[in-house]
Amino acid sequence: MAGAYDDRDGKIWMDGKLVEWRDANVHILTHAMHYASSVFEGERAYNGKIFESRRHSERLHYSASCIDFEIPFTVDQIEAAKYEVMKANGLTDAYVRAVAWRGAGPDMGVSSARNPVRLAVAAWEWGNYYGDAKMKGAKLDISKWKRPSPETIPVHAKAAGLYMICTTSKHAAEAKGCSDALFMDYRGYVAEATGANIFFVKDGEVHTPMADCFLNGITRQTIIGMLKDRGIAVHERHIMPEEMEGFQQCWLTGTAAEVTPVGQIGDYNFEVGDMTRGIAEAYEALVRA
Repeated sequence: MAGAYDDRDGKIWMDGKLVEWRDANVHILTHAMHYASSVFEGERAYNGKIFESRRHSERLHYSASCIDFEIPFTVDQIEAAKYEVMKANGLTDAYVRAVAWRGAGPDMGVSSARNPVRLAVAAWEWGNYYGDAKMKGAKLDISKWKRPSPETIPVHAKAAGLYMICTTSKHAAEAKGCSDALFMDYRGYVAEATGANIFFVKDGEVHTPMADCFLNGITRQTIIGMLKDRGIAVHERHIMPEEMEGFQQCWLTGTAAEVTPVGQIGDYNFEVGDMTRGIAEAYEALVRA
């Protein structure tokens, strides 16, 4: 599938039924467009099966509760919708996007309690998120923005508003010839990339930032479990930026990113080593099992 995302053949599930792709529209006064009252999930299907599908649907409900609305479809109904969309579009290997938002209604200010909550699910073919960086290692810029304190935003929700600084940071990184950008958090610790969690290797052990002010990704949790099953020590902790000089390997994890090696972050360089390649191959085998 190619072309602009609003001009394609296929079906999208909206509010309980399949509609033509080009007809999957919302009104210009949709609350989410003005006030970011939207949550979403990004998922990948392999050989006809969505990896950790139910956990994603459960997290969608959780994210909605974090920004004060309730999705009018159960987890089971969302699960059925995702597979219905894949079937309708003839997809077995695909990216699946479920999104819930406050729509247009009687309220058009910050408050929107009377507006209907809507839900849509789309799916499409999507290759490597970072292109050839999946093989040779991504190059990351360091963002000028910081991941904020949990006292300021619902940091553990996958909410659209939290991605504003991700878009601007990724644009700035791409303008410098980088694949992505790395955030520090409000305290100055290493946090995450714009759409992926980060891992480092030093002397055969793995270090990853403590997910106390950003999304604890489902892929991140999966990789930590895989490493521990292999007897590899994993340290979830606060990491200072200058520590990157002593790390030997680095990779990113996420539904879209899968496991992507990192070759450079700012002035710091990393090898695409055996542990990085091994965990990437093991993850690929797991999702296709």
